[in-house]
Amino acid sequence: MALNKEVFKTRALTALIFVAVMLGGLLWNMWSFFILVSIIHIGGWFEYLKLTEITYKTSIDCFIKYFFVVCSFTLFFVLGIQHWTADIYGEFLGFKLSYKILSWLVLFICLLIFIFQNKQIPFGAKKMMVLGFTYITIPLGLFLFLKDKFHSTYFEINGNDLGTLIPCSILFSIWINDTMQYLVGSFIGKTPFSKISPKKTWEGTIGGALLCIILMGTLGYFLPVAQTLAVKHWVAIAAICAVFGTLGDLLESKIKRLAGVKDSGSFMPGHGGFLDRFDSLLVAAPIVWLYVQVFVL
Repeated sequence: MALNKEVFKTRALTALIFVAVMLGGLLWNMWSFFILVSIIHIGGWFEYLKLTEITYKTSIDCFIKYFFVVCSFTLFFVLGIQHWTADIYGEFLGFKLSYKILSWLVLFICLLIFIFQNKQIPFGAKKMMVLGFTYITIPLGLFLFLKDKFHSTYFEINGNDLGTLIPCSILFSIWINDTMQYLVGSFIGKTPFSKISPKKTWEGTIGGALLCIILMGTLGYFLPVAQTLAVKHWVAIAAICAVFGTLGDLLESKIKRLAGVKDSGSFMPGHGGFLDRFDSLLVAAPIVWLYVQVFVL
C-alpha cells in the first residue's frame, strides 16, 4: 500500500488539530474534559443510530433517538462523574437506595419497554441500539472515570496527577499506534490483515504495535512527569491500546460494512466521523480501566 502524500497531509493536519483540542480539554480542568468527552459521546451515538437505520433499512423516530441519547448520557454521567454519584442515597418506598443503582434500574426498565414495544422497528435494529450502551457509553464513561476518580480524590504520586497521566497514556498510545500502522503499512505493507479492513496489513499492524510499545516505554523511562507510573505500566498500557485499539478499528469497520458506508460521518476531513476517530478508544479504554484497577491501584 503506497503512501498517498495528499491524504497523509490532510490526515496529519486534522490530527494535529484533534490532538490540540483533546489535550486542551484534558489538561485544562475536569469540566473541560467532561464537556469534550460528552460531545464525543453524543456525536458517536447519533452516528451509530444512523448506521443502525441504514443497516436494517428502517426509520427510527426522533423521539426514540433522543430517548436513547438521554438514557446513554445519564449512564455516561453516572459512570464517569464519581464524586457526584458514588455516595448519593435517597429514600424510596421507605428504603435507602443509591441513586446510582436507581439510575441503572430505570435504564433497564426503559430498555425492556423499548424492546417489547415499537414493533415497527426490526428486532435486529433494537438489539443493535441496545448494544450501543456497551459499545459507546460504557467505554467513554470508564475513560472519564479514569480522569475524575483520581482528580476528585487528588490521587497523586510525587506531586503528579494520575487523573491526567493515565488518560494521556491511552491517547498517546492510540495516536502513536495508528500513525505508525499507517506509515509502516504504507511503506512495507503487503500481507492483508483482515477482509474487514482491506487496507490494513500484518506488517503495518505488527510494526505499529512494536513502535508504539517502544516509544511509550521510552517516554515512561525518560520523561520526568511520566515516571510517576513505572515503565512496565506504560509498556502494558501501550500494548493494550495497540492490540485492543486494532480490534476496535476492525469492529467499527465491520459495523460500517454492514451498513455499506465508507465513513460513519464527516466531521473531520481525512478521518471521517466520531466513530471513525474514536473506534480504537472505545475498545481499548475499558481494558485499560480494568488493568488500572487490578495492577496500578
